[in-house]
Amino acid sequence: MAETVFCVKTKVEGERLDRQPFPNDLGKRILENVSKAGWQLWIGHSTMLINEFRVDLASKQGTEFLLKQCEEFFFGEGGELPPDFVAKT
Repeated sequence: MAETVFCVKTKVEGERLDRQPFPNDLGKRILENVSKAGWQLWIGHSTMLINEFRVDLASKQGTEFLLKQCEEFFFGEGGELPPDFVAKT
């Protein structure tokens, strides 16, 4: 039977991630507090950030930006959106 966590993003109990997504304290917090469904929300959001902000993940600045946004997405105000972002209705 799969382990579950109460997800800080979806606000429901859900299946726990299989492994820690990052080898740091943020990765540990995510493993302990984010479900697979919550992580999928981040995958969609991070893809949008990478495309809209043209984030270079090979650079230190790009990686730092994405990690900061990830922390905000799960444990802060929700993260940054592009200036001309329009939510789907």
